[in-house]
Amino acid sequence: MAAGAPARLSALAAAVINLAVTAWILLKFDYPNAAGFQFSAARMVLENPKIGFNVGIDGMSLIMVVLTSLVTLAAVLMRPVKAGGEALYYSSSLLIAAGAMGAFVATDLFFFYAFHELALIPTFLMIGMRGTGDNREAAWKITIYLGLGSLVLLAGLAALVVNASGSGITTFDMAELRELAPKIAPATQEPIYLTILLGFGVLISLFPFHSWAAPAYASAPAPTAMLHAGVLKKFGLYGLLRVAVPMLPAGFHAEWIQNLLLVLLLGNILFIGLVTIAQKELDLTLGNSSVMHMGYVFLGIASGTVAGYGGAIFLMFAHGISIALLFALCSLIREKTGTLQLARLGGLAKYAPFLGLTFGMAAFASIGLPGFANFAAELMVFFGGFAEKPADHLGPLQVTTILALWGVVISAVYMLRAFRKVFLGSPAEVCTTATDLPWLTRLPILILLAALLATGFFPELLMQAIRPFAQALAALN
Repeated sequence: MAAGAPARLSALAAAVINLAVTAWILLKFDYPNAAGFQFSAARMVLENPKIGFNVGIDGMSLIMVVLTSLVTLAAVLMRPVKAGGEALYYSSSLLIAAGAMGAFVATDLFFFYAFHELALIPTFLMIGMRGTGDNREAAWKITIYLGLGSLVLLAGLAALVVNASGSGITTFDMAELRELAPKIAPATQEPIYLTILLGFGVLISLFPFHSWAAPAYASAPAPTAMLHAGVLKKFGLYGLLRVAVPMLPAGFHAEWIQNLLLVLLLGNILFIGLVTIAQKELDLTLGNSSVMHMGYVFLGIASGTVAGYGGAIFLMFAHGISIALLFALCSLIREKTGTLQLARLGGLAKYAPFLGLTFGMAAFASIGLPGFANFAAELMVFFGGFAEKPADHLGPLQVTTILALWGVVISAVYMLRAFRKVFLGSPAEVCTTATDLPWLTRLPILILLAALLATGFFPELLMQAIRPFAQALAALN
């Protein structure tokens, strides 16, 4: 694209090739040994500190690679709403995807962090230059929040590397750190773990560090919202399972840190859920919904069980696909009607039945209806919360899980309300001129919907890769 090649064609070619390589990896992957890295490659960059361009794929990173490939293809299939600037539009989408993909396959802590920071730059540019509404304010807000979160995370990762390396060669190799870091004194592990948790928490939109997310997604172009909410935001959750939990077990199991996390994730599920109900615009409803559902993934991680870890990884995939689908449909609704204000919409299903059908299915997936990937994932998270229940009473984790179940009810309220406001009832004036989606525009919608249904009806497609990783991680506790 920078050399003058057709922007859309180049982006589509890159996305298709990326998906084809991912499909080949899926066919060649050794699923019984998914706890270890496969397709590994390493190239030394520095000897001291020991930094290498090291990559590999295990069960968890395989799921994230599949997620990234699917959402990337769907994102580049979405045409820009604003005319002009196609090179920026498509190259930024590919850079976000490349940063996420690099972070998910990196096995060196330096490049793991660097790839994520690479992906943030085009995110900021796309919101600030191609966004809608209060896009400049949203761009500054997300820049400040994620910039500060990245600095906090950097401090935590630096402390981890320094304390794990001791007086020897400072190493960023994750395999070596996984051997060295658990030997750090528990009193030292706790503040390091908390720092890393808070750094990742800001990037994930953990309550109360969440206020950047909904305005940013509402202002962002559809591909940016799809890639960031669907893929890049999973970096923090992935990082907790890849770095913080296995390398700092004493910090992870510290009772006061666990209780703090349980309180904060309930803030995501219950408080943000109620905030979502109060929204008057569809894009803000979806943005806050994305923040809310992060609480379920945190709950799976906090459980420390095979079912909880497996559900958390499964839900990262399911949520990534479903929220990308919802933001794609939201953009198309804006394009057809010129507004996303719920009070101005209504009866759109009469004029755009395919749009109504697919939005309804995406809404049901977000709620957790059986048959969609979200249902299987959330069920595993809830089972994980009770997998190690004390014999004679309910512990903090079980109480939190029971309260979190109310989030399912809250999700049903705001998603069904949004569907009714937009697609049912008397046709609003802005909807009477709308037309249904042409066939080419339906393609990204069908790709994402097929992924949700396939993994919902056949969860073993993902679990054969997730299960060995989750079992190995739980065995470390």
